[in-house]
Amino acid sequence: MKAPANRRNSAPDRRSAPRKLGPGLQSRTVALDVLDRMRRDGVGLDAALDEPALQQRFQRLELRDRAFVRNLLATTLRHRGEIEAVIGALVHRPLPKSSGRTVPILHLGLAQLLFLGVADHAAVDSSVALTKAHPASAGFRGLVNGVLRRAAREREELLAAIDAPVANTPAWLMARWTRTYGAETARAIAAAHGIEPALDVTVRSDPDGWAERLGGRVLPTGTVRTLEGGPIPERPGYAEGAWWVQDAAAAIPARLLGDVAGLRVADLCAAPGGKTAQLAAAGADVTAVDVSAARLARLSENLDRLGLAAHVVAADLLTWEPAEPFDAILLDAPCTSTGTIRRQPDVAWLKQEDDIRALADLQARLLARAVAWLKPGGCLVYSTCSLEPEEGEDQVARLLAADPRVAVDPIPAEWLPGLESAITLDGWLRTLPCHLPDPEPRLAGLDGFFAARLRVGS
Repeated sequence: MKAPANRRNSAPDRRSAPRKLGPGLQSRTVALDVLDRMRRDGVGLDAALDEPALQQRFQRLELRDRAFVRNLLATTLRHRGEIEAVIGALVHRPLPKSSGRTVPILHLGLAQLLFLGVADHAAVDSSVALTKAHPASAGFRGLVNGVLRRAAREREELLAAIDAPVANTPAWLMARWTRTYGAETARAIAAAHGIEPALDVTVRSDPDGWAERLGGRVLPTGTVRTLEGGPIPERPGYAEGAWWVQDAAAAIPARLLGDVAGLRVADLCAAPGGKTAQLAAAGADVTAVDVSAARLARLSENLDRLGLAAHVVAADLLTWEPAEPFDAILLDAPCTSTGTIRRQPDVAWLKQEDDIRALADLQARLLARAVAWLKPGGCLVYSTCSLEPEEGEDQVARLLAADPRVAVDPIPAEWLPGLESAITLDGWLRTLPCHLPDPEPRLAGLDGFFAARLRVGS
């Protein structure tokens, strides 16, 4: 199918006021505006949604419509490579810049048709309506209609011709994972990213009881995992503060500090607050430090909902100094987040290989400062949600070589039931998205994390 010729009188979308849409298109319109901003400004999903005007419109949607917007965007990003391959097979000439939002409209429409199970007519009609609503893309409504109708007819053949794990993974990431973990494991990691994950929650108490109430089950690590749908704030126990959302792997680093009851503990780079909540619930006197005041505001809101308390400090860790040393420290350092692509598929397309070097330098500086804030004999857990060794194993190896006071405190296998194989020969933790297999794919997997327990001598 050929793209229409360039239309000289078509103005870019952002210069033209869109026509009014019916109420059934409101959620898809918000999704389109978010995706368009992500593509135009090179920002992630959360950052795009935080733009004040978009956030206002998003919040005006019903809870279920908000959930649909997030699911539609996540699915579109998760299957971006496959969607681009389908467009390439059906549109034989690149769309001109004057096509406005035609490309993101095709992405959203194909995500609904191919991966979300939306009725063909609903996906096609709503996409055509979105195209007609903006002058720059209105002239391409015939193309959008034709592409989506053909994709609906030929969906099985089109998808069968695509190697999904490879298509949905940037080539530089696949090459790195192949070098680090081997071709088979790299492919398993990429395949895990293509499956929408279940909801993981950390509970204050009674995991078995909450698993039953939430329609889920308790993982060996103690996390409750559920496939039950519906908006999170409407689920049992959320408003009462009985649990909080936290990936099973993300819940591990705080537990590696051991018994923290009565101890002064620093949670460095603390937002969005799941680890702070764990430490406070375990009886620690927690100081939560983060550079982002906005993210700390959300942390404080979550603590209030949970009925927990912490000393919240907005500060840059490169210049901040604590009043006195801590008994224990958790440093979940800023990283490329390549271990979280299952839940944050935009990460795969936002990060570049140069980001690893820049962040590794920051991590080394933060780790050296954190060591200096620990009482002699105290425990420091260093962690990152990255699959890249420069941000995990290499950081700890460099610290051990540079500071003879620091020693590894190996992670006991009995602390991680079901994940004993994730403990390395050095006594560190390395989880991968393809860990925790399950016959039901959505109940399998967890984020990729690195963590190490360290002790500082006198």
